[in-house]
Amino acid sequence: MTVKVEFLFDFGSPNAYLAEVAIAGIEQRTGVKFDYVPVLLGGIYKATGNMSPFESLRGIKNKPEYQALETQRFIRRHGIVKFRSNPFFPVNTLMLMRGAVAAQFEGVFEPYFRAAYHHMWEEPKKMDDPAIFRSAFLSSGIDIDRLAARAQQDDVKKKLIELTENAVRRGAFGSPTFFVGNEMFFGKDQLRDVEESIVEQTRQPVSQTA
Repeated sequence: MTVKVEFLFDFGSPNAYLAEVAIAGIEQRTGVKFDYVPVLLGGIYKATGNMSPFESLRGIKNKPEYQALETQRFIRRHGIVKFRSNPFFPVNTLMLMRGAVAAQFEGVFEPYFRAAYHHMWEEPKKMDDPAIFRSAFLSSGIDIDRLAARAQQDDVKKKLIELTENAVRRGAFGSPTFFVGNEMFFGKDQLRDVEESIVEQTRQPVSQTA
């Protein structure tokens, strides 16, 4: 049995970056490829009344420190060495996410995706500054002028809105969100359950003879 597995992401989420690093291992172990679904996190927050941990944890004693500890545990568990906090966080990701949809339409999603994450969370930059945005992608060999123009077309804008609204309809309230079939999981710390669900849903039923 095959199962559809989706990774709903916004480049502005550090937890989505960290979770994505672990996806390759899950794909290798299960033989199932993830579908990468760009969504606009700001749109999801607006539709659900949610807010980023950056805002929700402000002023709470001990919880931010514990969240940081959990992040370090995740980084060690998965051997993540390139991650750097972005000093310009939070970054408005509208340009980045429209670019992701445009890159999917144009068949250049993988290099665009890798470059975007590199400049957001490995060599962090202020990626909502148009000049920095353009320079960063050009330095990674991306034809960003063509993609930026494509990203301004109505079909790209409408697709990102559609993907974001569909995510909310299905129960999403943040990023990273995963769907294994119709089963939703939220957060990088649920990846073990994501993998378990993939295995359960792809397990072939034992044939019975009369």
